Amino acid sequence: MLQLGGLKAGEKVYDLGSGDGRIVIMAAEKFHADAIGIEIDKDLCKLSIDKIHKLHLEKSAHIVNGDLLKQNYSSADLVTVYLLPGFIDKVQPLLDRQLKKGARVVAHDFEFRNWTAEKVQNIADDGEGRSHTLYLYRK
Repeated sequence: MLQLGGLKAGEKVYDLGSGDGRIVIMAAEKFHADAIGIEIDKDLCKLSIDKIHKLHLEKSAHIVNGDLLKQNYSSADLVTVYLLPGFIDKVQPLLDRQLKKGARVVAHDFEFRNWTAEKVQNIADDGEGRSHTLYLYRK
């Protein structure tokens, strides 16, 4: 997702529904980006924050325990999204309003309605018995 989104060092990336923090950690550690995960589940936030501290990534990796629909994404260069279609439909108008020109969005498996993907990447079976599709959008 980060590669398809063209994430560069120093850019700001938001991972919506960041779960265990793996995308946030990879963005900070491997891409040297300013990475912010938004996660509503307190236990997953704690797990992510613990991993970030263990890896000493506190300066570039952050987790926000909160509702992804109540955040400000206007500073985002890249937004990564692995959400079910119902949540995508709710977050799309927010991103339409807030994202700056040139910001990218990468969606995993589920498309944004009313947006046209700039690029679609199919990923073969990941060893878990299913393939994945990534969608790149640009504001």
